[in-house]
Amino acid sequence: MKNIKYFLVLLSIPFHAVFAQSEEGNVDNLPVHEYTLTLKEEMVNKAGKEVMGMTVNGTIPGPTLEFTEGEYAVIYVKNEMSVETSVHWHGILLPNFHDGVPYLTTPPIKPGTTFKYEFAIKQNGTYWYHSHTMLQEQSGVFGSIVIHPKEETLDYDKDLVLMLSDWTNEKPMNVLRNLKRGNEWYQMKKGTSTPLNQVIARGAFGAQLDFWRQRMGGADIADIYYPAFLVNGKEVAEYPEFQPGEKIRLRIINGAASSQFWMTFGGQAPTMVSADGKDIVPIEHSKTFIAIAETYDFIITVPEDGKIEFRSMAQDGSGTALAYIGNGKILPAEIVPKPDKIQMMQEMAKMKMKMGAHALKFQPGKDERFEMKEEYGMQMDDMKGMDGHMKMDDMKGMDGHMKMDDMKGMDGHMKMDSTMVHMDHSKMENSKMNPPAQHAGMEEPAKSKTMDMDGKDSNDMKGMDVHAGEAGMFSEYNYDYLKSPEKTTYAPDTPVNEILLNLTGNMNRYIWSMNGVPLSETDKIKIKGNQVTRITLNNLTMMHHPMHLHGHFFRVINKNGEYSPLKHTVNVPPMEEITIEFYGDEYGDWFFHCHILYHMMGGMARVMSYDTPRDVRMEAYPVSKLIKETDLWYSWGMADVASHMAEFNFVTSNIRNQFNVIAEYGWNENIEVEVTYERYLHDYLRVFGGVNMENEGEDSLDEISTTAIAGVRYLTPYLFNLDVRMDSKLRPQISLSRAITIFPRTVVFGVYEYQADFGWVDELPQGINFKEEVTWNAGIEYFLSRNFSIVGSYDNRFGAGGGLSVRF
Repeated sequence: MKNIKYFLVLLSIPFHAVFAQSEEGNVDNLPVHEYTLTLKEEMVNKAGKEVMGMTVNGTIPGPTLEFTEGEYAVIYVKNEMSVETSVHWHGILLPNFHDGVPYLTTPPIKPGTTFKYEFAIKQNGTYWYHSHTMLQEQSGVFGSIVIHPKEETLDYDKDLVLMLSDWTNEKPMNVLRNLKRGNEWYQMKKGTSTPLNQVIARGAFGAQLDFWRQRMGGADIADIYYPAFLVNGKEVAEYPEFQPGEKIRLRIINGAASSQFWMTFGGQAPTMVSADGKDIVPIEHSKTFIAIAETYDFIITVPEDGKIEFRSMAQDGSGTALAYIGNGKILPAEIVPKPDKIQMMQEMAKMKMKMGAHALKFQPGKDERFEMKEEYGMQMDDMKGMDGHMKMDDMKGMDGHMKMDDMKGMDGHMKMDSTMVHMDHSKMENSKMNPPAQHAGMEEPAKSKTMDMDGKDSNDMKGMDVHAGEAGMFSEYNYDYLKSPEKTTYAPDTPVNEILLNLTGNMNRYIWSMNGVPLSETDKIKIKGNQVTRITLNNLTMMHHPMHLHGHFFRVINKNGEYSPLKHTVNVPPMEEITIEFYGDEYGDWFFHCHILYHMMGGMARVMSYDTPRDVRMEAYPVSKLIKETDLWYSWGMADVASHMAEFNFVTSNIRNQFNVIAEYGWNENIEVEVTYERYLHDYLRVFGGVNMENEGEDSLDEISTTAIAGVRYLTPYLFNLDVRMDSKLRPQISLSRAITIFPRTVVFGVYEYQADFGWVDELPQGINFKEEVTWNAGIEYFLSRNFSIVGSYDNRFGAGGGLSVRF
């Protein structure tokens, strides 16, 4: 049937009916369930301010779409907005053409038009839908999906969908622009920054130096300030209609754009029964981390006298959304402590974690999926032939890797040493430390179990095979509590394709990538049919990354081995790795991306391709349009007006290219203007060229000198910006600059610049008159808001003064 389908594609024959038949089987006899979703731009108030949002049938979130397994869904999406849109059916197994990623699988829905999505419902569970166009999901285009099974196997009386989300009163593109410019305003606003005074007071200056040495500002948890976190569109949602004794199935969906939550429940511990729409072995679980785009189902019993409090706290502790189920006195939920970022820095420094992975490589267009391992972890080739255990003699003297002298004094057991944090798991196929997923009939050891010095299983080294997380720092984020009720393994003789994807990012420029390659510079990842694709996701950043694969469920390999759970989204904690695998039985191209919306737009995405002919209905919609959305140009600027000088700075930039305009004017009539273009060769290194204009005579604007300039700019360890250049008068110049947050909302900054003039161009032949010039300035800035600051500074050309800084 597939061969016939592809033949029809090649002939460009309209074949919609045939296409549906080949994907869904005979759909003529399926009961049809229709919905119409109307998308509009409307004023909404979610956080104390009227702003423009995007509604679905007049609400945020949109309505719950309910189906029964075995129905045929027909959903009309009417776009009454001024911009094109789309809808992706998250977690739903459906024909590629209806997946809803514009320009990749599905045409965009133009303003004033209606698109008909249709597909057979082949599953049951809790899912959701959202726009896949730019940042529209943040503005309100999302809602829930409930699919009831043909025959219910769980004991409960009623359903209640709880959709979590975050809300900003800013335009989402302005949020992303602010992240691109790299200032700390969002952390300042929500009180999660770690200024130097607090670091020093906690005795963590050494840890801070270690972070700076690796070009990291500090431990990051969440990027954006949100004035409100919501449950079903409200900060506090009440559900008094549920009566004592009723069993309620809570269908919880994290539909946030960039917020992950800790969920806790009052009263008796709820029973978790489903994850990402798939049944799991029921387990009582009162405290659960829900990553973006995940869904979890719990069954609770409404108490006789009281209402259950449901708390969802943003991961960084910056806010909470609440829901109350039942009546009477409140049964309070556990309050999860706000994370201590300074303590995190100290712990990570003690473990000597290697951070600061490159988000942008020297070679654009080359996605080296298997060549970044030596840089980030222990080489396991030397450890082969160990009968499944580690040969300790081969681990000595590896220069920055694990050394056995550091592991003594533990009653014969190995210690989790700092140098174990980023071992090379990709070369561990022959070691039981990190086994590949096993096939049917084969035992798969638990990932958390390792061996003691005698080769016996022990938990004393817990986490050695999955980085430091399970040893303590990130142990709460593993999936070991999820167990499938049925085996999820594949046939033993199924071929396996191994892929390593390191998750990489740059917070300063807000570029996110895999293996140092953003989406705009990579190729497709080819997926072969009838084989298992096994992907190791190795997180080399300080952020959690919920990774979602469209159109598939994958095994998340955990301690339950053959019963590892199936999911469509997996959270990869900082400095840890997770292995997923799926059987290739689809066609077409499918999107794989971080579901933090701004990370996806920053480039952390890939196209998984079965390398099949493209649907003829997509001929007018080039995939390049989707790819280019991750490499847009962003512009921002700043103007300072002070009592001694004025300064203007304007930047426009995409991933590799940047234009800068800098102008300084002192009230003593010193002026300098510089216009440059720079090309990023790497995260830390760029070359530039341009022109510089400045007045020659002191206190006079009559004589302006213009010179061409060229050089390199480099971000050094400890986060100094180094500028080395030569101008057309053959004058070398070097400058160094740095800014540090010393108090909440207070930043100090300084620039030192040295220029030598040997007179090689301007002087007469009879002599060279060597001259040199040193300029420097230092200052302090207090942030009043995102756009305004008070600034005081001293410049050796202009003197001392103070004034106002405006960002735009």
